[in-house]
Amino acid sequence: MPERPAAAGGSAVPAGRDAVLRAAGLPAVDLDAIVGEQRDPLVFATVSGAHLYGFPSRDSDVDLRGAHLLPTADLVGLREPEETRTRMGDRDGVETDLVSHDLRKFARLLMRRNGYVLEQLLSPLVVRTTPVHEELVALAPELLTAHHVHHYRGFAGTQWRLFEKTGELKPLLYTLRVLLTGIHLMASGRLEPHLPTLVGELAAPAYVPELIAAKEAAEHGPVGAVVDPARLRTDIEALHARLDAAQAATALPDAAGARDALHDLVVRARLGGAGRD
Repeated sequence: MPERPAAAGGSAVPAGRDAVLRAAGLPAVDLDAIVGEQRDPLVFATVSGAHLYGFPSRDSDVDLRGAHLLPTADLVGLREPEETRTRMGDRDGVETDLVSHDLRKFARLLMRRNGYVLEQLLSPLVVRTTPVHEELVALAPELLTAHHVHHYRGFAGTQWRLFEKTGELKPLLYTLRVLLTGIHLMASGRLEPHLPTLVGELAAPAYVPELIAAKEAAEHGPVGAVVDPARLRTDIEALHARLDAAQAATALPDAAGARDALHDLVVRARLGGAGRD
């Protein structure tokens, strides 16, 4: 990805970034100011949540996710390191939150077959990047396994139960999104979190675009009359069956193949041997 000169803190801003973020529906909020306020250098920061998944509302908050690099002294002393940091606030009238993990913890999460952190790593909505980030992205294909299906199946179950409790569009769209992402991943070996893209590439319920349009108007709006509840339940059960079949037929390996390379990258980044600007 082409880059402009390094920004403060050793991070780089991808060329054309603002146009990509606006196309995804991001509001005109100063994201550089948010990531620039972090105490330790960010390895990367990307946009996750509804903007990444392709169904933001007019009042959606901005979810930033990433990894930072703690000083070595924070890891070798007696104090417990602050491996995960969460910063929430209001920027230009928009609710924002930034969650970042120290690079070592982020690497451990990647090795735990966590689809969520892989989506953050591979998000095309890049706010800050570095050569370490680029190396992580290059390793991502070797981190994908057949067992990532458990993440998507479990997440779908959690969101479906929430939908049954609230009747809101948001958990329903999350349910559909993660089931289709899991099916796509098992079948193609590629991670695709963007629901409109998934609908274009996979057989999906015909009413999904209508659900997306309804959520655009109201973050916590009800499903209402968009789809019959009986049909919806049948479709969700069918997607679970398709996910099971895709898992059984997948060519993805049982185990990740990049553990040593990921370990080496974390060590080099910590000791200054991997480029940061």
